[in-house]
Amino acid sequence: MKKIGFLSFGHWTPSPQSATRTAADALLQSIDLAVAAEELGADGAYFRVHHFARQLASPFPLLAAIGARTRNIEIGTGVIDMRYENPLYMAESASAADLISGGRLQLGISRGSPEQVIDGWRYFGYQPAAGENESDMARRHTEALLDALRGEGFAKPNPQPMFPNPPGMLRLEPWSEGLRERIWWGAGSNATAIWAAKLGMNLQSSTLKDDETGEPFHVQQAQQIRAYRAAWAEAGHTRTPRVSVSRSIFALMDSRDRAWFGGSRDDSDKVGFLDEKTRAIFGRSYAAEPEKLIEQLKQDEAIAEADTLLLTVPNQLGVDYNVHVIESILKHVAPAMGWRA
Repeated sequence: MKKIGFLSFGHWTPSPQSATRTAADALLQSIDLAVAAEELGADGAYFRVHHFARQLASPFPLLAAIGARTRNIEIGTGVIDMRYENPLYMAESASAADLISGGRLQLGISRGSPEQVIDGWRYFGYQPAAGENESDMARRHTEALLDALRGEGFAKPNPQPMFPNPPGMLRLEPWSEGLRERIWWGAGSNATAIWAAKLGMNLQSSTLKDDETGEPFHVQQAQQIRAYRAAWAEAGHTRTPRVSVSRSIFALMDSRDRAWFGGSRDDSDKVGFLDEKTRAIFGRSYAAEPEKLIEQLKQDEAIAEADTLLLTVPNQLGVDYNVHVIESILKHVAPAMGWRA
């Protein structure tokens, strides 16, 4: 059985063609979609984080609100750019959201992708230390977050505090037990997937990665997942890791689906450059009638390797349509794939 959730980028635009025209629309519709997805029996509601963009940017108020409105569905991110994060403040915010949800937070983080502004993290007050680049800084922030989430005391208490302290060094509060094991790393290369395995993080692999072999995207992604699992075993971790992949998958069920996605030209991988040095490969989208869609998905090696599939949803088409998109996959595709009984 495979866990199936949705991943929303939370785009909004004032265009009259958009059903999501303001930041408030994007946030409130995200909550409504998560509630509806839980009612359908979906396993997860995940949200991408981008700064300086008309998209979702501050995840923890949103995740806490969804946690308060739902009872079972996993709530998460895919992903938070750690170049922009204060790891200690983040640990407090994430723990609070996790406690509100009853321990359902699945926190996806990463080095981040190209953003809307040049070195946007500098505006947030961060810069690489001497000898670091921005990727090193992101990994340093990540390791500090993981340390804080262990719940161990590290701060020297004031001998004359305003309120009584427990004995010993103090930890951050609130602290949510178990959250440390629900941190996921969004890996764009085999090397960073292996690094994540060594640190005991779950793996999120999206539809973009470094083009390391020239093979089809799903083949390279499956290889990345296998390398990650091998590194996990070598590290000696005792629990079983989780691995997710994300895909744009649309079952053409009615005239709306055919109008929006029936003529899709995203049915093959794309290759481009993230910067002057990094050649990246972008995975294809899937849009077809359920019978054909099932046959196509059976050929996707990375989906087969993963235990969690995140459906990338076109959030600007509105909550009702996206409920239809998710329901179509859960009812007409997932059972035939062995993902649902």
